[in-house]
Amino acid sequence: MANNISKRLESLRNDLDTAWQKLKLDDKTARIAQLEAQISDPNLWSNPDYAREQNENLARLNDEVQPWKLLRVQVEDLGDLIKLNDPDLNDELEAQLQASEQDFKKLQRALRFQGRYDHLGAIVRITSGAGGVEAMDWASMLERMYLRFAERQNFKASCFERTTGEEAGIKTAVYELTGINVYGLLKGEHGVHRLVRLSPFNADNLRQTSFALVEILPIVEADNNIKINDKDLRIDVYHSGGHGGQSVNTTNSAVRITHLPTNTVVAIQNERSQLQNKEKAMEILRGKLIQLQQEQQAESIDKLRAGESASWGQQIRNYVLQPYKLVKDTRTKYESKEPEKILDGDLEGFINAYLESAAEK
Repeated sequence: MANNISKRLESLRNDLDTAWQKLKLDDKTARIAQLEAQISDPNLWSNPDYAREQNENLARLNDEVQPWKLLRVQVEDLGDLIKLNDPDLNDELEAQLQASEQDFKKLQRALRFQGRYDHLGAIVRITSGAGGVEAMDWASMLERMYLRFAERQNFKASCFERTTGEEAGIKTAVYELTGINVYGLLKGEHGVHRLVRLSPFNADNLRQTSFALVEILPIVEADNNIKINDKDLRIDVYHSGGHGGQSVNTTNSAVRITHLPTNTVVAIQNERSQLQNKEKAMEILRGKLIQLQQEQQAESIDKLRAGESASWGQQIRNYVLQPYKLVKDTRTKYESKEPEKILDGDLEGFINAYLESAAEK
């Protein structure tokens, strides 16, 4: 038994060392020390916004690094206990080793989130495709699915904008989701989602195919890494439309920003003030340009080519409710025969399959 425990511990130690290197935890530990020294300097707080940003960076790094440090200490302690070669400790060693192996398995999920923006929150933008009320109803079903998923993950969801259809469903909905690794978890949901069902809006109850576009964009604050030249922007201000009360409809609060080099357009009219709308629109624009940068594999924002993103051409998942029940991802081939559960927010299987597939590439 002692020999088996020693082999398992050695295997765990090797896996832990490999993960430690992949996650660059030595570099992150050094960065924590730098941030702690910086935050302890009273002069830092002369710039409250910068100080708050550095505090948030420190908290995020500590949340990531500390569990790995604790596990490493536990593994070393187990090694010391094994060296005692005391048979009376075998049961305790087995229990502690099992606990450490389980802890490592949970922490190993962090290896899936090595992208530059994976730790960030995400903007989820859902747009109905051609097909009128049927497509708008499908878009609202996807909206509910992602909100239920966010609830299951304890993410905070805030609505930026929501345009409803005249008869049913939504034309567009934009949400901000915040939490741990939100963008890393959801980035694989970016693309076209296709529904096949018997239409509840057709008197003949015919089978109908509908499409909706889901955009998953990282929430990136303005910083030196994401430079958007003012000369590349056209900003239009206009009257907000739809519901919102008299104050909304009588002021130029809606904002449309066009990134001229790529012809990327973002419009927001949900907030009360023009300034708030401009800030939200810039946040979404940064996310769109980053997404486009990743699709084109461009070195930087200013290297982006003009033209539409490939988003509408990327059909990633089929949801079939009739004549049979099946949800199937076109990329990973992962599938479920329980579409009701999927549409109720049970997306973990599809998300895990995508992340595992992406990690193997």
